Amino acid sequence: MTASSNAASYFVDRHRQERPDKIAFREAAGKQRSLSYGQLAKDSDLIAGALRSAGIAREARVAMLVLDTIEFPQIFWGALKSGVVPVPLNTLLATPVYEAILRDSRASALFVSVELWPVVKAAAQIVPELKQIVVVGGEAPEGTISMAEFMADADPLQAVTCSADETAFWLYSSGSTGLPKGVRHVHGALRATAETYGAQVLQIRETDVVFSVAKLFFAYGLGNAMTFPMAVGATTILFHDRPTPDVVLDILKSERPTIFCGVPTLYAATLAKLEVGAKPDAPLRCCISAGEALPKDVGRKWRDLWGVDILDGVGSTEMLHIFLSNAPGDVTYGTSGVAVPGYQLRLADEAGDEVAQGEIGELLVRGDSAAEGYWNQRDKSRATFEGEWTRTGDKYERDAQGRYIYCGRTDDMFKVSGIWLSPFEVEQALVSHPSVLEAAVVAVRDGEGLEKPKAHIVLKEGDASPELAAELKAFVKEKIGKWKYPRWVEFAEDLPKTATGKIQRFKLREKDEGGRL
Repeated sequence: MTASSNAASYFVDRHRQERPDKIAFREAAGKQRSLSYGQLAKDSDLIAGALRSAGIAREARVAMLVLDTIEFPQIFWGALKSGVVPVPLNTLLATPVYEAILRDSRASALFVSVELWPVVKAAAQIVPELKQIVVVGGEAPEGTISMAEFMADADPLQAVTCSADETAFWLYSSGSTGLPKGVRHVHGALRATAETYGAQVLQIRETDVVFSVAKLFFAYGLGNAMTFPMAVGATTILFHDRPTPDVVLDILKSERPTIFCGVPTLYAATLAKLEVGAKPDAPLRCCISAGEALPKDVGRKWRDLWGVDILDGVGSTEMLHIFLSNAPGDVTYGTSGVAVPGYQLRLADEAGDEVAQGEIGELLVRGDSAAEGYWNQRDKSRATFEGEWTRTGDKYERDAQGRYIYCGRTDDMFKVSGIWLSPFEVEQALVSHPSVLEAAVVAVRDGEGLEKPKAHIVLKEGDASPELAAELKAFVKEKIGKWKYPRWVEFAEDLPKTATGKIQRFKLREKDEGGRL
């Protein structure tokens, strides 16, 4: 990594000569547009020039409420070329949250997909810092300008020179509670993740075709579907809508990706679909999972059906991508694997001291992709970023082989009869039952004020009944131990989740506390 480098020069501009006609991005399911590496280089130059002409100053923020279409990379890399800081936003949020983020980031401009304008319109019109609103993929409503008009008279602008340590972009982390936090990343972090996880775990190459269900506004999706493929000149399949199991299976069949990037819930739901039909013919060579720990039963079933392992890993918005993972040819389901080359890990107790093998501690990580910190949240920055180390908030133990076993979030763990209980361990046991699709376990106080586990269950087959609840309790007892079984079982149509698909256990706790058992 050079001392002075704009990330756009590495990921975009070097392809002008190396592979200008190679397809970088191809849209699936209806839109069917594509974008070559050469065209992306030209378009991002024009976006950079248009931002400069619009008076958007270097280091100013530009919000991106943009679906996974070919305009996303055009805007993102164009902003980096101009020295402007793009801020991709979650496309699944509500108007008040967008208002809070636009005010917090003090964005000077907003790029918004025409489909998303109705939900952000009220917020965008009252935030005084916004100088420009550019509508993507359609005609511009009053008070906005279309992307075509924005670029029409622009002079191309080559990537400005900057340091690898200069702020490049922000991502807003969803968290499980409260408003999102602005996470600031530098130019060098993008290449760091591509050279660690992308090159050394995925072993991605130019001939690969990548499909990620995680969208580009997620740190996970940004690496999967943009920086990793672009680092080697591969092709990405973009899908702008919700990735249901039926849609995913259709894309795997029609677009024929070689790398598939999913999340545990979708893998489980897709398997449920495949149990009643034949798998499509897709040339998958690698599948990865993140977001939440992958239940071992889901991984094994997928491997048995597809002949390809799922590489379960752990990453975060703060670290930009995965830093702890299983690897090709070295997969142990039920674990998160080992440190990705280039990262160091440690497990610490509440006093900050390293724990012994087999004991549970909070996971801390050190690596070059770590964020600079949170925007306007100094206390949270100091609590999360401790020198070179970043606290993850995840509880793990390390086995004799050096593999890391997920035990839950720091605020999800609780004691039963004086012994620490991992909700995830109970959930993993529950989802291995043939009737269970999803499970979430939380602590509930009994009549004596003692905490005991309660399971919230989404079924994939069978009827919710007292008999099935009793069967599930017995199943857990036999699977992982008598004291770990859920004292109560509640069946539900679905579980509350964040926009990233993580289960919001705090909402289940609040619900259970409201109706004390």
